[in-house]
Amino acid sequence: MTPAPAARRSSLLSRAAALAAAVCLTVTGCSVLTGSDSGAGDGTSGGSGMRIALIAHGAEGDAFWDRVRKGAEAAAAKDSVDLTFVSDPDAAAQAKLVRDATADKVDGIAVTLAKPRAMRAAVAEARAAGIPVVALNSGIDAWRAQGLLGFYGQDESVAGRALGRELDARGARHAVCVVHERGNVALEARCAGVRKTFGGQTENLYVDGADMDQVTGVIAAKLRQDPSIDQVVTLGAQYALAAVESVEDAGDRAEVATFDLNADLVKAVRSGAVQFAVDQQPYLQGYLAVDGLWLHRTNGNVSGGGVEPVLTGPAFVTRKNIAGIEKFAANGTR
Repeated sequence: MTPAPAARRSSLLSRAAALAAAVCLTVTGCSVLTGSDSGAGDGTSGGSGMRIALIAHGAEGDAFWDRVRKGAEAAAAKDSVDLTFVSDPDAAAQAKLVRDATADKVDGIAVTLAKPRAMRAAVAEARAAGIPVVALNSGIDAWRAQGLLGFYGQDESVAGRALGRELDARGARHAVCVVHERGNVALEARCAGVRKTFGGQTENLYVDGADMDQVTGVIAAKLRQDPSIDQVVTLGAQYALAAVESVEDAGDRAEVATFDLNADLVKAVRSGAVQFAVDQQPYLQGYLAVDGLWLHRTNGNVSGGGVEPVLTGPAFVTRKNIAGIEKFAANGTR
């Protein structure tokens, strides 16, 4: 759920053409949402005949969303689903992608709800068109109200509270929670959760996640300004690595902990540069979202009964268990 540099504002049709090559390399029966592929959606393509659009809010090339996509691709291959994965960090552009998928009459939509209000109308239009919709990653407090079939992801408040308790156990006294995207409900919920259980002082620090130099500089400046800060909490793996650099630049002794995981972060946990990570298992989110839509169509299943989310985290990654996770992180699935 990380932000990006300025995103392309093209429609699903043009985006799908650009992204389809990468997706089709790994997904059985993959087709672009153009309606031009032979047999797409009519059961004659040699696959299940089902077309699913996964529409996220992440940036192109973001390692976190690469893992979501890999999970979705694995489920699509297993289920012989034609999958299109598209994304835009701009909420209005993301909503347009949902509308484009609706107009193309896909068989299912999986969508992230990082900014639920901006997505409400587009999701309602998809549902009115008879298209099953599930949420993943973001929107645990919004998916039921918007009438979605299910939710696959982490309860960010629960994860934040778990991290806060861990900081207490480690003896921290003053934490700064670095928010890299204003208005993202999931990120705000993480920091609010930390504040609820952490016995020390917690304050939010807002940075521009699209500018890593700015992120590093702002964190370092905050540490120089307030030497009482002994804990930096970041909300994404790349920001944890930036925070490590910030601590060094500031000549400070603050510890760094984070939400989310990537291969470089695994190395940082192993070395002790980062204390621990709270992993929401993005690969699992993508996999379950696609598989859940397929199961709904083929067997009438509704994950969580349509009333409870399917939780993929929090899963703590520390130096004690890093050895069993490292190989999966290297494969890009953790």
